[in-house]
Amino acid sequence: MTTMRNATVLDGLVVIDAGHVMAGPFCAMLLGDLGADVIKVERPGGDDTRRFGPPFVQGESAAFLAVNRNKRGVCLNLKTEEGRQLFRELVARADVVIENYTPGTMARLGLGYEDLRPLNPGLIYCSISGFGQTGPYRNRGGFDLVAQAMSGLISVTGHPDGPPTKVGVPLSDLGAGLYAAQAVLAAYIHRLRTGEGQHLDISLLEAAVSLTVWESASYFATEIVPPPMGSAHRLLAPYQVFPTAGDPIVIGVGNQRNWTRLCEALGREDLPHDERFSTNELRTRNQLELAEELSGTFKTRQASDWLGRLEAAGVPAGPVYDIEDVYQDPHLQERGMRVRLTHPHAGPVDHIGSPIHFSLTPVSYRRPAPLLGQHSEEILTWLGYSQAEITQLKDQGVVTCA
Repeated sequence: MTTMRNATVLDGLVVIDAGHVMAGPFCAMLLGDLGADVIKVERPGGDDTRRFGPPFVQGESAAFLAVNRNKRGVCLNLKTEEGRQLFRELVARADVVIENYTPGTMARLGLGYEDLRPLNPGLIYCSISGFGQTGPYRNRGGFDLVAQAMSGLISVTGHPDGPPTKVGVPLSDLGAGLYAAQAVLAAYIHRLRTGEGQHLDISLLEAAVSLTVWESASYFATEIVPPPMGSAHRLLAPYQVFPTAGDPIVIGVGNQRNWTRLCEALGREDLPHDERFSTNELRTRNQLELAEELSGTFKTRQASDWLGRLEAAGVPAGPVYDIEDVYQDPHLQERGMRVRLTHPHAGPVDHIGSPIHFSLTPVSYRRPAPLLGQHSEEILTWLGYSQAEITQLKDQGVVTCA
């Protein structure tokens, strides 16, 4: 259980999370972990992820809980002028707006960047979409699977003789959210220096393309289309999963020194002298033969035995974990990668901890994901509305309160 702290790097930053599903909400949550006051604006009925599942935790969607901590929630009907006016009033007090709708959606509501900039010249307005705000595909809906396919990620994932395989996690969505958070922070630094806000344009497709680092570099150098390689590395060998007498393990030999140490730990002092494997270039060229040689040796002992030997020899290696194994690992437990927050409906809910560690301004876990409209009255009061005015807005269907 991580203790709550007061001093955080983004204390005082107000972020309007007008996003839905994953990329936008994930970006906003990352900023919330750093201390920003994130106000999640949902439409009547709520974010679609509230209905994603199973699994559900005491009636609450695990998907929604996963990417919406550290937020206050308000439910506004933006199809009404009154709801749009409330959104504008929020923006007037905010530093950042994050949205991830198809380009043009917010502008059609009168809530695009150009509409809101006169209200708040320092506004940082971050738009995340499938294909970006410009270009021939701008009006297409954005989904992680499509971005993975069109970025080339699927073409290099899986085994050489297998079918096209997507990355196991929604890497395009998450990558876009990470880039968006980075862009917001950079734009915030620019605003602190100049007072200027700006519009940020992030796409799932480009985020995914940017992650094909080795594959694109290889193609640029050779004009040969890189194939999938299973767990093997395109530029290093041995660097892959190997079988043992029990569970599989991974070996990462990144230089010639580690190659020599590996051979010594395996009792295979013959391999460095084999002309097929004497350099990384030759080992990479002869990966199948190398894997066969090493697999035969690895199969003679249990995984735990090999991992102990390899660690003692200074060879990078590790077990192949499933998700349960991850959270039982003592190192990750000590590093705080599982944190618990108490939700008003679901009770204690575990979350992935932040991988960021500050020496002075720690990451903070302050709020579980909000109920739909949980903080509507609180936020409207913050905007200066009286209880009678809030009741009237509720009766008109402009605002929903939990």
